[in-house]
Amino acid sequence: MRIVSLLPSATEIVYALGLGEELVGRTHECDFPPEVASVPIMTADVGGSPTDSGRDIHLRVSGSIHRGSSLYRLDTEALAAARPDLILTQELCDVCAVSYREVTRAVRAIAREPGHETSVVSLEPTSVEGILNSISTVGAMAEAEDEAVGLVEILRERLGAIENRVLERRLEGMRPRRVVCLEWLDPPFAAGHWVPEQVRRAGGWDLLGTEGEPSRETTWEIVREVDPEQLMLMPCGFDTTRTAQEFERMSRPGWFDELRAVRRGEVFALDGSGYFSRPGPRIIDGIALLAELFDPEGFVDVAPPQAWMPVGPAYPR
Repeated sequence: MRIVSLLPSATEIVYALGLGEELVGRTHECDFPPEVASVPIMTADVGGSPTDSGRDIHLRVSGSIHRGSSLYRLDTEALAAARPDLILTQELCDVCAVSYREVTRAVRAIAREPGHETSVVSLEPTSVEGILNSISTVGAMAEAEDEAVGLVEILRERLGAIENRVLERRLEGMRPRRVVCLEWLDPPFAAGHWVPEQVRRAGGWDLLGTEGEPSRETTWEIVREVDPEQLMLMPCGFDTTRTAQEFERMSRPGWFDELRAVRRGEVFALDGSGYFSRPGPRIIDGIALLAELFDPEGFVDVAPPQAWMPVGPAYPR
């Protein structure tokens, strides 16, 4: 089967199912696993440059939301040349990926070729369970049902082990950590969809996010009101190093250092791109990462390497 993935998370699912050799197209943002680098790219940014600051990117995103347009362009000629049997895409957000309408238009053009049919599957999970269902869906559409069943079983076992340990620690007197997770920094956005659920399953309490709901813009004044014990910085699309850099350059209120999380030295830059932004198998790694940060004594060395670093006044860059 010839598969084109127009979502980084779907690309990760394809490889996790052992279907990497069947992937004939990807987005320019698909960067995991490393071997995906050899797969032809089907998309590009609309405007902007790699040197844009996080704020520049965010402003383009905000503008696109209001205009209802995508930040990405689909190379329809490359897509047609790939002759895919299956295209993996999404309808949830026209800003975060190639718009679904653009994909369907391209597929209609491909369909004009006699004897070739292309299936388009839209993946739109908003919860951890939805992410596991997406894996099952890709497996079914790619004729890899057994592989999908096995992968989901492994992920459920890992998740169950984390949750059981959280419960054990709760019975030992470990209370939930009060945290704020930010999907963007300037202006701040409270994380949504599956992230508050990740926090809960890891043994924490997300003070601003709502499970299953989109991320939403907030203010530093609201963050000050809830005064979290820990501040988790996980900007969409950024790894740990880039997140730390954005934290250093972002504008902060004069009282920022008075926040409890800052005073405690518990402001963390996380790899949002790898473990929180993309609804794929590594979401379970993100839960393990949070569990270790919430309870370092109960969860030792379970976080993926280079997935987090402390930032803030106590940790000068």
